[in-house]
Amino acid sequence: MSSRPTIKEVSKIAGVSFKTVSRVLNNEKHVSEETRRRVEEVVARLNFRPSHAARTLAGRRSFQVALLYDNPSPYYVYHIQIGAQQRCSELGYRLLLQPVDSQSPDLVSNVMALIDEAHLDGVILSPPVTEMPALLDELDRRGLPYVRIAPGARKDAGMAATIDDVAAAREVTEHLIGLGHRSIGFIRGLESHVSTWERLQGYRDALEAHGIAFDPDLVAAGENSFTSGGEAARKLLERDPRPTAIFAGNDDMAAGVLAVAHETDVDVPGQLSIVGFDDSDLAKAVWPPLTTMRQPVRELAYAAANLMLAPEAGSRVTLEHKLMVRSTTGPAPR
Repeated sequence: MSSRPTIKEVSKIAGVSFKTVSRVLNNEKHVSEETRRRVEEVVARLNFRPSHAARTLAGRRSFQVALLYDNPSPYYVYHIQIGAQQRCSELGYRLLLQPVDSQSPDLVSNVMALIDEAHLDGVILSPPVTEMPALLDELDRRGLPYVRIAPGARKDAGMAATIDDVAAAREVTEHLIGLGHRSIGFIRGLESHVSTWERLQGYRDALEAHGIAFDPDLVAAGENSFTSGGEAARKLLERDPRPTAIFAGNDDMAAGVLAVAHETDVDVPGQLSIVGFDDSDLAKAVWPPLTTMRQPVRELAYAAANLMLAPEAGSRVTLEHKLMVRSTTGPAPR
């Protein structure tokens, strides 16, 4: 069996010093593009994998970051994890996945204990952890790098990867209005998510722009889960007259609406149009396939990790959303 290649071999073949190889491996500045390319080619050719322990001992960094999440949607959490993991792996960092209770009085102390025990180089915060002011304050005080996925409040705090939730929700609502719907229910998500209120604002903005009076009775509370979406749908569909369309704040809740429609023999989209938000795997798995607003969740997490670990990436990025029209929306019933 051939011996494992060493950094000494990489530096010799690339014709550079050990320190230069280390700078390339650690994605540091002050390395020319030509030198970086040459070192990376040798690393790839030799299939060189630097020792994590050796990298840690060589400097003050641990090459470990953590993703903090607290979200009832398994689809959302899965894609957040995959996106962040991909970029961390590409840049030679280890990603620690840490579920937290964002409403716990011990949130800050628990996160700080994790940072200290794992010697983290930074943290990635996903909603609703992005909105915890005490946590943001402590991270700022410590000077620890952090990046927020889809922040709402205090948008200037830390680095951020986001979409325009207000504009996206407005586009969803205008799609339904364009199909002739005037009685449109809205199921909002968790109160702790700022995106919940931004999507509600986009819904209201679209109604106002088209001269449709906002009816608070057409807004039902959900918890971003399948079950809560179904419960909210039952309340909305008990109204007389019932809404001809329902816009749910995420795909899990929209799937719950669709299930209730099937149970109660409400034809979709003949009698009821349904739209979700996220474009998760679930949106394509239900029947009929769900019309939804695509939020590039995996790409947001990838971009968040890139902002933290690649200094040249800047501090903020806004990604595009896209309406995915499928089979759960159609003309309003006459």
